[in-house]
Formats: sequence, C-alpha cells, structure tokens
Amino acid sequence: MATPAPSDAQHPDSSPAAAAAGPAAPPSGAVGGRPVRVHHLRAAKAAGTRLVMLTAYDAVTARILDAAGVDMLLVGDSIGNVMHGHDSTLPVELDEMVVATRSVARATKRALVVADLPFGSYEAGPQQALASAVRLMKAGASAVKLEGGRARCETIRLLSQAGIPVMGHLGFTPQSVHALGGFRVQGRGPAGEELLADALAIEEAGAMSMVLEMVPEPLAARVTRALGVPTIGIGAGARTDGQVLVWTDMAGMTDWSPRFAARFAELGQELGRAASQYAAEVRSGAFPRQEHWFDS
Repeated sequence: MATPAPSDAQHPDSSPAAAAAGPAAPPSGAVGGRPVRVHHLRAAKAAGTRLVMLTAYDAVTARILDAAGVDMLLVGDSIGNVMHGHDSTLPVELDEMVVATRSVARATKRALVVADLPFGSYEAGPQQALASAVRLMKAGASAVKLEGGRARCETIRLLSQAGIPVMGHLGFTPQSVHALGGFRVQGRGPAGEELLADALAIEEAGAMSMVLEMVPEPLAARVTRALGVPTIGIGAGARTDGQVLVWTDMAGMTDWSPRFAARFAELGQELGRAASQYAAEVRSGAFPRQEHWFDS
C-alpha cells in the first residue's frame, strides 16, 4: 500500500485532551474475542459491522495490534518502503515475506493474518502463485493478497480451489507504480466501469474480500454495494466495509503521512524523546542506577 504524499492531518482523537483521558478500551471487533475466520468477514458485511485492518511486520507490533482488537493484520509488501528503506514495494522478496509472516503469525491470537504475495512471486502464472502462496500459508498466514483484476482470475480460482483464501487489491496497485505513472488516484471517469468489472470478476473467481486503494469515494461505494464480499478501503472514502492503514502512518512514526491516513498518535516523536533521555542519562552517569544491577 502506498504512502504517496505528505499530510499534516491528524485525527481529532489524537488531541492532548484525548491522550490525557487514557487509552480507549479494546473494541470487540467483528467477532468479539474469538479468532477471526474468513467466513466472519462476509458475515460482518451482512451485519453492517465495519472491519478494521492494519499492517504488521514483526511480532512486537502484531501482539499490540492484535490485543487492541484489530480484525485483520496485513503482512504487507509495504515492508519494503516502511521498514527496509526502499522507495517502493518492488524490491521485496518472497523470502522476506515468509520471515515477516512467521513473526506476525506467532504473536497473533485473534486477528486474521493476511500476507502479500510480493512482486515477482505470482506474475508468471497460477502455478507460480500457488507455490508462493503455499510458502506464506506454511509460515502462518490465513490468507494471501495479490494485486490486479481480470488478468488474475485464473490465479485466484486455482488458489481458492487449493483451499487458500485470497484477498484482491484494486485501484492503485503499488506493484504497478511505474505502469500507472506514479502514485495516482485510479478509476476516474470511464476507468471506473473497468474497475467495477474487475471487482465483479475476481469475486466470481473466488476472492473472499478486496482492498480498494486510492479510488474516488463514489466509485468505492458503488463497488461495495455491488459485491457480496467485503471491501477494505485505503484512500477510498467511508462507504467501504472496512479500512486499512499502514500502522506507521496511523501511529505517527514518520515526519509525514499520506493524505488518507489520519495520525492517531505521534509515536515517532515519543520514541525520539525516550532515546534522547536515555542517551543523556548514560552520558551523565544517571543510568544505570543501583536497582538496575546485580550485587555479588
């Protein structure tokens, strides 16, 4: 998923007053405290229960987000630009996704773990996709996600028949950033009909849900109404069946975040403050104190 442009928008609940009130109680989520399964996603759509999804790339973060009541954790190929310093998702290898998926799955008790198939791991055809998806499922994923519309139907059908749940991804597809001409909204004008046709086709092929990224809000609402499976929006307005964000955007870990990502905290600033205080105390001799060492 993309982080294309700076934004200084901040969610109102991340105000000082909200922080002083303390953390909110973990939400009950789509299925309460029980583990989230694929069939719960469609049930949530039918009931009008909004689905909550965040990315996670390691066990520490996954454990925190899972305990907070997040319904789905996406082990995204966004690990490339979020954690590894690349300028896109394209350099990410399947081996890296396997390690990250294993780490997230080990720490997760309730959320449904979805793992991205990275660029180059499925484009050659359904059999390549199956081999790649099997590795992610063995690492602990409960579903995989891939990008693209009608061209991916055969692949989605094969994975579904093999018992591997598939989440689709339409609109802005980061693995096609060069072909799309950069970080650009997709589905405007006549292109909206094509996106709707793609959504209906991959649903028919077996997709159990799909991400809609950076598409006009009216189009996202139309696609959501047309489908029986849930849509998860990112930069697609409020009328999708759920929302997903890159967790570092959501938590304010960087100097800026994309326009569609509200910042619910400023953890990057707090981490910097803590590191500065630690450095100062080490240099002054204030740390470690006696309670931090062992007597003979």
